Amino acid sequence: MTNNINRRSFLRNSAIAAAGVALTGSYACSSTQTETKNKLPRWKGFNLLDLFSPEPPQNPEGGSLTTEDDLKWMADWGFDFVRIPMAYPRYLSFDRSGDITKDEVLNYDPSVLEQVDNLISMANKYNLHVSLNLHRAPGYCINAGFHEPFNLWKDKEAQDAFNAHWGMWAERYKGISSDKLSFDLLNEPAYIEDMNDQYAQKVTVPGETYRKVILGASEAIRSASPERLIIADGNNVGNDPTPEITDLNIAQSCRGYWPGLISHYQASWVWKDPSQAPTPVWPGNIDGKYYGREQLEEYYKPWIDLKDRGIGVHCGECGCYSKTPHNVFLAWFGDVIDILTSAGIGFALWNFRGSFGILDSGRTDIEYTDWHGHKLDSKLLTLLQRK
Repeated sequence: MTNNINRRSFLRNSAIAAAGVALTGSYACSSTQTETKNKLPRWKGFNLLDLFSPEPPQNPEGGSLTTEDDLKWMADWGFDFVRIPMAYPRYLSFDRSGDITKDEVLNYDPSVLEQVDNLISMANKYNLHVSLNLHRAPGYCINAGFHEPFNLWKDKEAQDAFNAHWGMWAERYKGISSDKLSFDLLNEPAYIEDMNDQYAQKVTVPGETYRKVILGASEAIRSASPERLIIADGNNVGNDPTPEITDLNIAQSCRGYWPGLISHYQASWVWKDPSQAPTPVWPGNIDGKYYGREQLEEYYKPWIDLKDRGIGVHCGECGCYSKTPHNVFLAWFGDVIDILTSAGIGFALWNFRGSFGILDSGRTDIEYTDWHGHKLDSKLLTLLQRK
């Protein structure tokens, strides 16, 4: 199914909806989660990868983009959240025959911006909260594959561009309530000396540097949309809570990938030689170290403590690459979901259709259920639907 909502009607309808559900005070959204201290709802859902690549899709009609059916199925299955990780060059107009220049990083492409409008509107139609995220921001991305003209952690020009992008999105969507739309500022911050090296060492960003970047973007957003719900990913590739920003009225996002030896088994963007990845088990010893429920609880304890101190927490990405044996994946992920859910923390699987998803994952060790021509991982769906 397709959706051809134009920008004018989209913004008009959004403004009408916002009038009835305007937020007041801090970033608490409407939620039924009264049994926990989490200031964020226990959203459950998926990441949508329509704008994940810096480059336009080679075949837009080839089935890789989110459809209205996708969103309807999510809602019908009880999910209420989607995160849209975007690469900023995807919605720019510039000379793609060479590397992007500093002068081109604010050349927005109106046609792609309207695609984002339509995706948000279509998700909101099915009562799915949308979290808009910069997976690649000017001067930073956890992944290589695009030559950046500057460094977000070092260069004021990059920080100014980062703030300008969020200011643009805030102005564009200021008529939409935070019940329907939040901003997740930067995917998985880490300090990387050479951003063109996929396997370069990734270390924690100095806390005050990360605070400076987050503060600048949040101020740009709130100048246009004062009540916008803002989320910041944890430092150290999303693994660690960030105490330096707890006074900024900003929620924080953790990850559901620990240990990576399970979640990213044989993933080519992690392993130079995927054949060298040690065989995952759960619980048990992997590469000479024991991993089990107790260790997983210890990993999430700082996040649960953060939530208990009144900072909203959500798990913006989680799941497991399709090479991990399915029985190991489900055993491990069942513990992940149980720990998060017991703490009142929601989550979003990395994708809906694809190698981390519940549809068309490409796993070779399971029996799929046919779902309107797609291959459905019924066991994973059942796990995700746990209350």
